[in-house]
Amino acid sequence: MLALLALAALLGLFTILLINFRTKPVDKSGRSGADQHARPRDGYLAEVSRLQPSDACARAESSPEGLSQTEADARLTKFGPNLIAREAKATVLQELWSRARNPLNALLISLATVSYFSGDVRAAVVIASMVVLAIGTAFIQEHRSNEAAAKLRAMVHTTASVRRTPNDTNVPFAEIPIERLVPGDIVRLSAGDIIPAELRLLEAKDLFINQSTLTGEAMPAEKYAQATDHDCEDPFDLPNICFMGANVVSGFGMGLILRTGPKTFFGQLAHQIAGRRVPTAFDQGINKFTWLMIRFILVMVPTVFLINGLTKHDWLEALLFAVAVAVGLTPEMLPMIVTVNLAKGAIAMSGKKVIVKRLNAIQNFGAMDVLCTDKTGTLTQDRIILKRCLDIYGEDSDRVLEYAYLNSHFQSGLKNLLDVAVLEHHELAAAIRPDHHFKKIDEIPFDFNRRRMSVLVQGDDGKHLLICKGAVEEVFSISKRYEAGTDCGLLDTSHFDAAKRETAELNADGFRVIAVAYKEMPPEQTVYAVADESNLTLLGYIAFLDPPKESAAQAISDLAKAGVSVKILTGDNETVTRKICKDVGLKVDRIVLGSEIEHLSDDALSDLATATIVFAKLSPPQKAKVIEALHRKGHVVGYLGDGINDGPALKVADVGISVDTAVDIAKESADIILLEKNLLVLDEGVIEGRRVFANITKYIKMGASSNFGNMFSVLGASIFLPFLPMAPIQVLSNNLLYDFSQTTIPTDNVDEEYLASPRKWDISNIFKFMIFIGPISSIFDYATYGMMLFVFNAWTSPSLFQTGWFVESLLTQTLIIHIIRTARIPFLQSHASPALIATTIIICAIGIALPYTWVGSVLGFTPLPSLYWPLVGAMLLTYAVLTHFVKVWFIRSWGL
Repeated sequence: MLALLALAALLGLFTILLINFRTKPVDKSGRSGADQHARPRDGYLAEVSRLQPSDACARAESSPEGLSQTEADARLTKFGPNLIAREAKATVLQELWSRARNPLNALLISLATVSYFSGDVRAAVVIASMVVLAIGTAFIQEHRSNEAAAKLRAMVHTTASVRRTPNDTNVPFAEIPIERLVPGDIVRLSAGDIIPAELRLLEAKDLFINQSTLTGEAMPAEKYAQATDHDCEDPFDLPNICFMGANVVSGFGMGLILRTGPKTFFGQLAHQIAGRRVPTAFDQGINKFTWLMIRFILVMVPTVFLINGLTKHDWLEALLFAVAVAVGLTPEMLPMIVTVNLAKGAIAMSGKKVIVKRLNAIQNFGAMDVLCTDKTGTLTQDRIILKRCLDIYGEDSDRVLEYAYLNSHFQSGLKNLLDVAVLEHHELAAAIRPDHHFKKIDEIPFDFNRRRMSVLVQGDDGKHLLICKGAVEEVFSISKRYEAGTDCGLLDTSHFDAAKRETAELNADGFRVIAVAYKEMPPEQTVYAVADESNLTLLGYIAFLDPPKESAAQAISDLAKAGVSVKILTGDNETVTRKICKDVGLKVDRIVLGSEIEHLSDDALSDLATATIVFAKLSPPQKAKVIEALHRKGHVVGYLGDGINDGPALKVADVGISVDTAVDIAKESADIILLEKNLLVLDEGVIEGRRVFANITKYIKMGASSNFGNMFSVLGASIFLPFLPMAPIQVLSNNLLYDFSQTTIPTDNVDEEYLASPRKWDISNIFKFMIFIGPISSIFDYATYGMMLFVFNAWTSPSLFQTGWFVESLLTQTLIIHIIRTARIPFLQSHASPALIATTIIICAIGIALPYTWVGSVLGFTPLPSLYWPLVGAMLLTYAVLTHFVKVWFIRSWGL
C-alpha cells in the first residue's frame, strides 16, 4: 500500500513537470487578428468620423496647427506614454519568483520538508541552501544579461512626423519617438509609416492602409479625409479613421490623434496577448531536447523507484532517491544557459553595429545559409548622384532637370534617394524659387504597380501642369508626344527605339534612368486621379549613379567562405543590376525577371531560386515568393531590406534584417537592425550567431550524454547493491556542483572550423551523440563500483561507497566538458575560456576536499583512503582519452 501511494505521489510530481515544460504556440508578434475577437462598437470614433476636419480638431481640444509643446507635455503626463501592452519589465522580486516557482525547486523544498520532519535538520538546511544558491545563480546571470540586452533594443526607435508649436509659435513637422505622441497631436503619414495611434484623417491623397494586423484582411483599404454620414457596425469600416498597428501602403495623409497606447483598439488587443509568440526554429529545437530528456525521466525514475523499493524495502527512501535522480536528470540550467548565451551574443553583436531586437533570432542568424538582399545600399554606396539630364536625343537639357526638381520638391509622399539627389541641386531652388512661382494643386502618389508619381502645380502664368516622373517603360506607355528644345512632335516607333537604345546604354554604364514627362491641364480642374496620367509629353530622362561599395566584393567573398550564398532580389532592371554585380565581383550567368517567375509551379520556382543568383524587376510579393521557394529546399534564409517594398520579404524570411534608417514597417518587421548597411557587418554577426549556438549545444550535448550514462549507472547499482548508490542529498549536491561548473559555458571559446559553416538544430545528431558518448561514463562508473567494493571492501560501508562514487561522478562530469566542447585535442589544440577553466578547477577542488570537511559529514561522506586518488586519477585519464577517440570517430561519421 505504501509503495502504491509513493508511486502515485511520484507520478503526480511528474505531471507537474510535464505541464511546466509544455510550450503553447501562439502568434510571433502578438497578432492573432482582430477577426478572432469581437470588434467593438465605438461611439467616440463614430462621432468624430462624422465631423468636418476642423470640428474634429475642436472635439479633441486641438487645432490643425497642432498642440503647443507645453500642452503636449501636460497631456503626456495625463495620458501616459503611447505604448501598447507588452511583456512588462519584471521587478527584482518578480524575477526572483520566476526563478523560484518551478516544479524542480518544489521537489527540492519537498525533500527539505520531509528531511526536517524526519528529524534530519542538517539535511533540510543543506537542501534549502541548495535551492537558494540555484535560484541566486540563475537570477544574477539572467538579470545582468537581460538588462544589457534591453538597453541594446532601446537603441532602435520608431518615430512619427508631428506638428508641434513650442511656445505657441508655428513650426514645421519634426520627427519624435512615437511613445511621446498624445491625443490632439497632428501627424503626417506617408508610404512605409506605421500608424502610430488611433487617428482621424484631416487630409488624404490616394491613401491605402494595410489593416491585416487587426482585421486579418489582406487587401489594403483606401482611406479618405471627408466626414462620413454612414453608420458602420464595424469601426474598421470607418473611412476616415486609421488604427494603431496598421501601416501605410501608398499615398500620404495627415491625421489628428484621438487615442494612444492601451486605450487604442490595438492596445486593448495586445494587452490580452502581450508576450506571446510563435515558437521559432530555435524554440522548437530547445523544446525537442527538453521532451527528449523528459521521456528518459518518465522511463528512468519510476524504474529506479520500483527497483530500490523492492530490493531495499524502504519505500520512502526509494521515493526520495527517485525524486533526487529526476532532479539530477533534468536540465534545469538550460533556460539560464540559453538566456545568458543569447544576451551575451546580442551584446557582442552590438559592438559590431548589429542590434538584436529578438534574441532568438541570433540562432537563425548563425544558421543562415542564404542571404537575399536588394543591391541598393548593399552592393552600392547608397549615395545616389544625379549625373545626367538628357532629352530624348541624348543631349543635355536644363528643362528636364527643372521639371524633375518641381516634381521632387512638391511631392508629399515618401522621398526616396532619387528625390534627395534631385533636390541637392540647390542652384535650381534659387533660380526657380518653386514656393514663390508655383503653387501645388494636387498629387498622384507613387505606388509599386504604376512605378511613377505625378504632381499638379500652377505657375505664375495660371497654367496647370501635371509633371510625372517614373520608370522609363511606365512613363513611355502614357506618353503621346515629345519635346526636345524647339523640336516637338508625336512619338512613333523610331522615337521609342532610340529612347530604348539610349537608356540601355546608360544602364550598361551603371546608370539608373528615370523618365520625365508633363501635360498641361484645364485650370478649372482641382482634383486628379491616375486616369489623368495619359497623353503626356515626354521631355527626357534623368540618370543617376550609385557607385559600388569598395567593401562589397570582400564581404561577398567572406560570406561565401562562411557558407552563406548571397542572392540579389531587386526591383531595378537587369542591365543596371548586371553592371553593379560585375563591378563587385559577383558572377552572374543569368538574371531572372519577375515576369518569368509569376506563373511557375512551386517546385519549378524552388529549383530556379536555388540555381539563380540574381533576380531583377521583382515586385514586393515576388520577393517574398522567392524566399518561400528557398524555404521549400531546406534553406535558412535571411533578408536584408529597408524599404516599404521589402516588408513582405522581411516577414517570411527566417531572419529579417533591416537598418536604423529604414522605413517604419521595415524596422518593425525585422529581427535584427544594422546601424550600418554593410555586408561586412553582417558577416561578423553571422559568426557571432554561430558562436552562441555552439555554446548552447555544448551544454545540451554534455547534459544529454551525461544523463544517459547516469541512467545505466543508477539502474545497475540499484539492482545489485544492498544500499542506495548515493543518498538523495548527495545526488542533489552532485547536481548542484556540476550545474555551477557549467554556468560559465557562455564565455567559452569556439573553434574556428565550427564557425566556418551554418549550424542548424539536429536533434537526431544530439540523440546519436548521447547514445555513443553517454555509456562511456557508465563503464567508468562500474569500474568505480568495482574499485569501491572489491579494493576498499565498501560492501559494509555505504558511506564510503557513496563518497567514492560521488567524487568520481563529479570529476568526470565536470572535466568531460573540456573533451566535448571541441573537435580538436583538448588542452593542447583547443583551450577553454579562463572562466570555464576557473569554475572547473573550483568544482573539482570542492569535490576532492568535501569528504574531509564538516559539510561532507553533514552530507553523509567519509574520508577516502589514499590509494583511491591514484586509481581514480588513472580512470579519469583513461576516460578522457577513450571519450576523445569516440568523439573523433563520431564527428567523422556524423559531423559535429
